[in-house]
Amino acid sequence: MATSNGVGGGYRNGGPKAAAKERSLSLNSNNKSSSLKSKPSVISGGVRRNSTGSLGGAGKDNDAGVDYVFFDIVPGRVRVAVRLRPRNAEESAADADFADCVELQPELKRLKLRRNNWDSDTYEFDEVLTEFASQKRVYEVVAKPVVESVLDGYNGTLMAYGQTGTGKTYTLGRLGEEDTAARGIMVRAMEDILAEISLETDSVSVSYLQLYMETIQDLLDPTNDSISIMEDPKTGDISLPGATVVEIRDQQSFLELLRLGEAHRFAANTKLNTESSRSHAILMVHVKKSVKGRDSGLSGENGSTAHMTRTSKPPMIRKGKLVVVDLAGSERINKSGSEGHTLEEAKSINLSLSALGKCINALAENSAHVPVRDSKLTRLLKDSFGGTARTSLVITIGPSPRHRGETASTIMFGQRAMKVENMLKIKEEFDYKSLSRRLDIQLDTLIAEHERQQKVFQDEIERIAVEAQKRIAEAEGNYADALEKERLKYQKDYMESIKMLEEQWALKHEKQADVRNKLGTKDDGFCNPPSREVAFSAGEVAEVKKLLQNETLMRKAAEEEANNLRSQLMQWKRSEAAGNSEILNLRKMLEEQARQKEKFEEEIAILQSQLLQISFEADETRRNLDKVGTAKVPSSLDSLISQVRHPHLKDSANGEKASIAKLFEQGDAKLFSGSSKIYCCLCSFFLISSCTSTVGLQKILSLLEAEDPDVRIHAVKVVANLAAEETNQQKIVEAGGLMSLLTLLRSSEDETIHRVAAGAVANLAMNETNQELIMAQGGIALLSETASNAEDPQTLRMVAGAIANLCGNDKLQMKLRGEGGIQALLGMVRCRHPDVLAQVARGVANFAKCESRAATQGTKMGRSLLIEDGALPWIVQNANNEASPIRRHIELALCHLAQHEVNAKDMIIGGALWELVRISRDCSREDIRILAHRTLTSSPAFLAELKHLRIDCN
Repeated sequence: MATSNGVGGGYRNGGPKAAAKERSLSLNSNNKSSSLKSKPSVISGGVRRNSTGSLGGAGKDNDAGVDYVFFDIVPGRVRVAVRLRPRNAEESAADADFADCVELQPELKRLKLRRNNWDSDTYEFDEVLTEFASQKRVYEVVAKPVVESVLDGYNGTLMAYGQTGTGKTYTLGRLGEEDTAARGIMVRAMEDILAEISLETDSVSVSYLQLYMETIQDLLDPTNDSISIMEDPKTGDISLPGATVVEIRDQQSFLELLRLGEAHRFAANTKLNTESSRSHAILMVHVKKSVKGRDSGLSGENGSTAHMTRTSKPPMIRKGKLVVVDLAGSERINKSGSEGHTLEEAKSINLSLSALGKCINALAENSAHVPVRDSKLTRLLKDSFGGTARTSLVITIGPSPRHRGETASTIMFGQRAMKVENMLKIKEEFDYKSLSRRLDIQLDTLIAEHERQQKVFQDEIERIAVEAQKRIAEAEGNYADALEKERLKYQKDYMESIKMLEEQWALKHEKQADVRNKLGTKDDGFCNPPSREVAFSAGEVAEVKKLLQNETLMRKAAEEEANNLRSQLMQWKRSEAAGNSEILNLRKMLEEQARQKEKFEEEIAILQSQLLQISFEADETRRNLDKVGTAKVPSSLDSLISQVRHPHLKDSANGEKASIAKLFEQGDAKLFSGSSKIYCCLCSFFLISSCTSTVGLQKILSLLEAEDPDVRIHAVKVVANLAAEETNQQKIVEAGGLMSLLTLLRSSEDETIHRVAAGAVANLAMNETNQELIMAQGGIALLSETASNAEDPQTLRMVAGAIANLCGNDKLQMKLRGEGGIQALLGMVRCRHPDVLAQVARGVANFAKCESRAATQGTKMGRSLLIEDGALPWIVQNANNEASPIRRHIELALCHLAQHEVNAKDMIIGGALWELVRISRDCSREDIRILAHRTLTSSPAFLAELKHLRIDCN
């Protein structure tokens, strides 16, 4: 927060102590030891390298086949410098009586923005550059530390931001042809990079782009005006695969490239600047530099490859990327005077800069969501703010008090950017080219050893399984013996207790007898009581036995009841699972019905538009008939056309159908020989309004073979419109329409006929019976040939739609693939049109669904035919496509492919497992998300890989 000058005033960024702490962590641009020739051992924040030359563990990029060694992640705040432009001639004349709106204090690295003559706000920056600062001074304090970091293996970003006309392009892109002291940051950075690398072992390559009206264009190749942004799903790195990359060998070639790019950059004359940039310029410099005096060994996965680490010591290479961004200036329309196309350019510039400001605000406030995808500019700068790059920002301002609002906005942008923390990361890689021969020799040995160990491992598993079964049987036997011993022990104890009781009774009886003898009583008188005691003791024993038996029976009954309850619980769980499955199926049916409803509504809208077109053509037909002579046209024809326009006259139109049919059968040559289009329009009127007369349909099909190309085009359009209705499809096929359409695809070279005929075949291919007829008559080969020769996106969309419909037939899969249908479908991705790609994705999803259904029904199948034909890389690449129809079909295709266990290995190698995990978590459709999760959790191969990668799929 800015404070006014006066008592109690403070500074930004936590006061002087905090600011001093920030400056102590940054590189001192004035220190002579910070030259490019000396490599500091402390990297941004005091983190030192260890004895092996790396701070982090080794990683591996499986796609590139290259091992990387990463340093520990180092925090690095975005550094911001402010540069003041001197007054120009216009400002000197207009503002001569007014003081500058800013006051610079470069020795304290402060800036004061005047509110009025007696009050101002104070801001603190990393560097404050006055209007007298030289280009060399600006480069030393702003760009040189970033260039040094790029040479050390980090990514770096240099960016200029400010109002239009404040010197951003002068600061960054000045070539200095007339005055070498005026060279900008781009030229000076390349001079230092070329001075520090060896052209024998190192390389430097550049790309020069512009972001104009939310379109990325190549400044080195103006014809390449629509470059897409690709994001690595594993690392999140942004790349531009279509951009031109030129290797730089000397400074002069680099200057030529800059001249070429500047000549192609958009600029316009506004009230604020005669050469105002209308696009954001982006220079990307890729530096690949070998590390001198450092060797690293290959690390094997186990002890068997330890000898490789001793013999293989490839050189280490550091890769850094420098991004220099010259942003177009923000402007207010009322001040710049933009209008027309220049106004649209200004709107686009302000929108992208606003999106950048929102992202920086979110990062500065540690917001949970950063709107990176709001603009292509923010996507390109994803690594520069909140990423892994070292970023320096120079904000340019003017002194004029008329533009105080724009100056304040620029200053606040810089203040927020200073709060953004990046996590710098260095990347080093091993160079394996020198080891290829040695590794090829060792590869065969490792493969043979692996196969031998695999066999030993399988044998060991079988042995362990047999031993485990034997131990289980032995344990069960021991358990049974122990139970029998326990039973015998308890029985023995029971008998001993009975015997002890009997002995105690006998001893008591003897004592009583001795007492009777001493008293002189008769033995007969005392015999009966002991007998009663014996009987009583025996009765107690019997009762104890009976109680023990009852307890045993009750225990058995309780165990049986517990088992019954367990079985009932299992049945309830199975019933619940079946009920959940049925509910899921019902939900799917409801969703399918909703999709069918939407499809029908779209078809109704198409038919309505066709009816409007027919009405328009009816007017044209009547005008043409008036020209050629209305005397030859029956009066009933006018009433028929009127009935087509006004459906409420349907009853009166029934009487005219016979006359029109008779007219078609007679074929009045004078009337229709010179008006083929009129004839086709009348046929379409009659066929649509009278539910496809057989006579009229045959007439239309006969026109498909006419010599006049216009007649053929209009006739095939009529057939395509009729084929869009399911009620007409069978009649068209029975009348030979399918054969005629395929003949047109084979014989005609007209692109329009190919497009419309393919669309008609696609409509007919929605019927399963027609699909078999199309395959039997060689339709897939004709469609494949048409796809290979066509360049029009609409033609390719129609052909892809027809093949996609055929892909949904389980019976035709092998034949479809054998005749090149899959290869033709995948070949059409070269068009890159979203509609074509959506049809290709739908065909792939239909084919994968049929394979999954066949595997579920118990059909013995090998690896997926789609994977064998090389479709998996394209599927993985487009799994997160921005177009929702393409993404939805690709996600379904991945889920269906993953349900067959035989495909798991190829999908893991091809990177499809990561996409399945993303779909199971982030997919917008719940049914696809549930299907992906169920597929992951039911596949042993996927579960093993996820466990190995320590990824929780729940």
